[in-house]
Amino acid sequence: MKYLIVSCSLNSSSNSRALAHNAYKILTEQGTEVEFLDISKIDLPICDGNKCYSNANVKLIKEKVMQASGILFAVPIYTYDVNAAAKNLVELVGRTLSEKVVGFICAAGGFGSYMSVMPFANSLMLDFRCVIIPRFVYAVEDDINENQEIVNDKINLRMKELIDCLLKFTPLL
Repeated sequence: MKYLIVSCSLNSSSNSRALAHNAYKILTEQGTEVEFLDISKIDLPICDGNKCYSNANVKLIKEKVMQASGILFAVPIYTYDVNAAAKNLVELVGRTLSEKVVGFICAAGGFGSYMSVMPFANSLMLDFRCVIIPRFVYAVEDDINENQEIVNDKINLRMKELIDCLLKFTPLL
């Protein structure tokens, strides 16, 4: 089994990226084959439904998604939704997401938008038949310090539970 963590933030001091790095560390310490994909470091086109699919970086990302059995999307939450970069990524890779186990790591400014990942999850579930892990990480600014470290034990526990579910669900699919 190979896993992929996708950091979807374009912000250089992203809390969702810090959370993604934490998940990557946990998985690698367990000896799990995992790759970290930071889309802020890759020049991706906006999906136009046409010429974008011939872009070399889009082909590269599609290959990485295709090789993964399970994917964790680390997303920032803006205005009660996942960021546009995450949605663009899904539009670019499309059917390569089919029948993958998918989990979510979310970073937001406040507590009120904890369910905002659900339309994104529903789209993956309905459009691509992804199996969505029914447990996700949702952290707010106070959960991560200025050194990009998780300082809330509940978030650390949720991260471990999410990863345990990822590792348990993926072989079953």
